[in-house]
Amino acid sequence: MDAQRWQRLSPLLDALLELQEPARSEHLATLRAEDPALADELQRLLTLDADQAEFLLTPIVQIAGSLIPGARLGPYRLERLLGEGGMGQVWLAARADGLYERRVALKLLRPGLADHTLRQRFDRERAILARLAHPFIARLFDAGIDQNDQPYLALEYVEGEPITSYCQSHSLDIPARLDLFRQVCDAVSHAHANLIVHRDLKPSNILVTSSGQVRLLDFGIAKLIDATPARTEQTRTGVRAFTLHYAAPEQIRGEPVTTMTDVYSLGVVLFELLTGGKPYRLNRQTDAAWEEAIVSGEPIRPSQAAAQAAPETTRPYPPARLARALAGDLDNIVLKAIAKCPESRYSSVEALSLDLLRYLRGQPVSARGERFGYRLRKYLQRHRWGLAATASVLLVLLAALGIVTWQAQRALAEAARAQAMQRYVAELFQDAGSAGATPIDLRRLLALGIVRGEHSLARQPLARAELYGVVAQLRLGLGDYREAADLLQRQARLLAALPDAPTGLQLQAATLRGQTQQQLGDPAACVATMQPRYALAHQEEPRLPLPVAAFFNQLGRCRHALGDTTTAQRLYARALDLRQRQQDETGVAETTLDQANLLADTGHTADALATLQRGLARLRQAAGPQHPLAIELLRSSCALERQLDALDAALRDCRSALALAQRLHGSNHRASIDAQRQLAAVLLDQGRLSEAEELFVNATAWLQARLDPHHPDLARAYNSLAIAAWERGETDRALQLQRQAVAGWQRTGTPLQQAAGLFNLAMILHDAGRDRDALAPAQQALVLRQSQRGALSPLGDSQRLLGEILTGLDQPHAAAPLLAAAVRNTEAGYGPRHSHTRRAQIALARLQALNGMPDAPLRLQRLGLPADDNLEQRKAAWLARAYAAEQACTTTPQQARLSLDAILAEMQLALPEGGVVPRTVARLRQRCGAPVKP
Repeated sequence: MDAQRWQRLSPLLDALLELQEPARSEHLATLRAEDPALADELQRLLTLDADQAEFLLTPIVQIAGSLIPGARLGPYRLERLLGEGGMGQVWLAARADGLYERRVALKLLRPGLADHTLRQRFDRERAILARLAHPFIARLFDAGIDQNDQPYLALEYVEGEPITSYCQSHSLDIPARLDLFRQVCDAVSHAHANLIVHRDLKPSNILVTSSGQVRLLDFGIAKLIDATPARTEQTRTGVRAFTLHYAAPEQIRGEPVTTMTDVYSLGVVLFELLTGGKPYRLNRQTDAAWEEAIVSGEPIRPSQAAAQAAPETTRPYPPARLARALAGDLDNIVLKAIAKCPESRYSSVEALSLDLLRYLRGQPVSARGERFGYRLRKYLQRHRWGLAATASVLLVLLAALGIVTWQAQRALAEAARAQAMQRYVAELFQDAGSAGATPIDLRRLLALGIVRGEHSLARQPLARAELYGVVAQLRLGLGDYREAADLLQRQARLLAALPDAPTGLQLQAATLRGQTQQQLGDPAACVATMQPRYALAHQEEPRLPLPVAAFFNQLGRCRHALGDTTTAQRLYARALDLRQRQQDETGVAETTLDQANLLADTGHTADALATLQRGLARLRQAAGPQHPLAIELLRSSCALERQLDALDAALRDCRSALALAQRLHGSNHRASIDAQRQLAAVLLDQGRLSEAEELFVNATAWLQARLDPHHPDLARAYNSLAIAAWERGETDRALQLQRQAVAGWQRTGTPLQQAAGLFNLAMILHDAGRDRDALAPAQQALVLRQSQRGALSPLGDSQRLLGEILTGLDQPHAAAPLLAAAVRNTEAGYGPRHSHTRRAQIALARLQALNGMPDAPLRLQRLGLPADDNLEQRKAAWLARAYAAEQACTTTPQQARLSLDAILAEMQLALPEGGVVPRTVARLRQRCGAPVKP
C-alpha cells in the first residue's frame, strides 16, 4: 500500500477501532455511501484485525523518517512513545544537546504526513500555546523544525491522571472537587482572555498532578478568535476534530464556536465530576444517537443521575446522600452551563466559577430556576417605573431600620456579656483571696473559676461557652487532657443550643476539641469532630483567616495520625498559605513543624531536617530566641539528627530544647517531659545508660498519671524503657515493657508505630538467642513497613533483622536475599555512609563468611575500619571486627582471641556501662575459647 493511501486510511481506521458495535457499522455505512472503495478497504482491515490481532503491530507501509526510541529530533532525544493518533504522535523526550537538562512531551506530526491542513493546524497550536502562560496550563517550552522538515512542539511533561479518575481514586468530597474544577476554570478563562477557544475540553485533557494541581492539555484544535477562519476541519467522511460526548450543540451543527462553547464542555465535565456519568441517557450508544441527544435531547439533573448511579461511582458518598447534596444549587449551575442555546448559558467561564464559589461560601447562586423568577421579572417590566421608585424608598427605610435594630441588639448583648465577665473575674479573685494565707495553685484556681462562672454567667450562655474554651486551653497547656475534654464537651452542648453563636467561636471550639482528642490518642474522633465543620471553615477563609488556618492545621495533624498523608499535606499547605498572607510568623513555624514531621514519616529525613532548620531561623528572627514553639522545633531537629547519626548535633539541640522548656514552663510541663525523653534517647545511643534510664522513668511516671493506659505516647515511653533495660542486659524486664508498648500501639497507634514496636520486640528476642520466638514479630514488622510507601530506611532495617534471625535459625538460603535487599534499601534510605547501612553490609558479609565465601572475612575486616569518630559508626566497626575474628577462631584461635580481647578493651573505654554491642562481642569471645595467658 502506498504512503498517500495509508495516510488517508490510518485516521479513519483509528476512529473505527475505537467504536463499539453498532456504532462502527453505522459509521462504515455512512462512508460506503460516499466512497465504496474506501469503505471496502477499511472493512478488509477490520476483518484482518479481528482474525489476526497482531497484524497492526507490523507497519503496513514504511513511512520515510519513522521515529524510534533513541532517535534525535532537533535538540531532543526520544525516549518512549506516550500516545498517537491517525495524524500525530507524542513522545517523552529529553534535552540532548547539553545546554540544560529537561524532560518534555514532544508533540509532532506522524512522520511522512504531508497534509497541508494538518500542518496549518500544527502551526496554529504552536501560536496558541505561545500566547499562554498560566500555572494550570501545560507550558510550551520550545518549538522548531528539525533537519528532516519535521515540526515539533516541546511541551511540559505532566505526570498525572485525568481529573475524573483522580477524584474517584482519592475519594474527594464535593468541595474538594469544586476546588479542582475552579482551577480548570481559571486556566480556560486565561485562554479566553488571550482570544483562544479550546474546543475539546474533556477529562483526558485535564490532568491532576500528585500535588493536587490541574494541568490543561491539548490545544490541537483550539481556535484563535481573532484569526482568519480556517476551512472546515470535518467532512462527512473525515474524523471529528472534537470529542463527541463533550461537544456543544453548535459544534454538532457546524455553527461558529465561541467562548460559550467551552462553557458547555466544562458543564459536561462538571456533570461527570459530580455524578460519574454523562448528562444524557440513551437507548443506543451510537454517534447518531449522541448527536440527536446533544442537539435536541433534555439532559437529566445531576441529582437524578446520582440517585440512579452505582455506589462505586459516587464515592465517598452513598448515591442517596450525593443526590441530596446536588439537588438545588448544583443542579441549576450544571444545567445552566449545558443549556442548548449559548445565550442561555453562563456568559463566561468566570461567571461559572464565581457561581461555584458562591455555592462553596453558602451564598445564593445566580443559576436559579426560571418559573417563578420569569413571571416576576415580566411583572416588574410592565410596572418598572412605579415599582422601582416605591421599592427604592421602602428598601432604604427597611435597610436603615434593620441595621439600627441589629446594631442596637448586638451592642446590648456585647455590653451585657462584658459586664457579666467583669463581675465573674472580680468575684473569682475575691474567692481566691478569701482562701486565707494558704496560696492557691493554678489548677485549683481554674476549678474554682468554672464553679464561679457557672453561677455568675448562668444567664449568659455565650459568655459561659467562651469561658469553657479559655479554661480548656489552659488545661491543655498544663497537660490536663481529661479535664480539658470534659470542659469542651460542656462547651459543645452549649453551642449546639446557640444557633447564632459566632462562627469564629464555633471553629475555635472544634479545633480545641480535635487537639484534645488527638492528645488523648484518638485521632479518629478528632476527624469525626472537625470534618463536619470543614465547609464552614472553607467558607470563612476570607473573613477569619487565622482561626481557619488553625482549624486546617489541626485537622491535618489528625489526618496525618491516621496515615492519610495526602490529605494532611493538602491541609498543611492551605494553613501555611493563610498564615503567610497574614504574616503570622508563629503560625507559619507551627505549620512548618507539622510539614517536617510529615516529610520524616514518609522517609525524607534530610529534607525534613532542612525544613525544620529554616522554620527555626525564621521564628527566631521574627519572635526572638525564647518563643515556646522553638522547643518543639529543637526537639524534632534532635530526633532527625539522631536518625542521621549526627549524635553531637542531636545532643546539642535536645539540651537546648530541655533548657528552654524548663525556663518557660518549669519541669512539670508536657514540653519539658517530652524534651527529657528525647534527650534520654540520645544519651542511650552514647552509652550513658544510667542517665538515660532515670530520665525515661521520670517521663513515664508523668505520662502514666495523665494519659489513658493505651495512649500511643505512653506506649512510646514503655518502648524507651524497654530499650534502656535491654542495653543494661535486663532481658526479662525489657521484654515485659516492650510487650506493653506493642499492646498499646496495636490498639491506638499508627502502622509505623506498630511496626516499630514489633521490630524492637523481635530485636530483643534475637539478642537473647530466642530466634524462633523472634521470627513472627520480625515478619509482622516487615509486612507493616512494606505497606508504607516511601520509607525505605525502616524497611531495610526490618529486612536486616529478619535476615539475622534466619541466619541464627540456620536458614541461609532464606536469609541471603533479605540481607541483600536490606543493603540496597538502607543505602537508598539512609545513605551509603550511615551506620544502619554499614550494619546491613556487616550482616550480609557475616552470612557469606559462615557459608564459606572466600572474600567475606576480608570484607568484614574492611568494614571494621573506623569510618569516622561517630559512636554509632564505631559500634558497627567493632561488630565487623568481632565477626571477622569469629571466622578466624577455627583457623588461628589464639590470634582471634587476642583480637576480640582488644575490641573488648576499646569498648570498655568508650562504653563503661556496657551495652548490647559489648555483650555481643563478649559472647563471641566466650565461644572462641579460654582466655589468652600472658
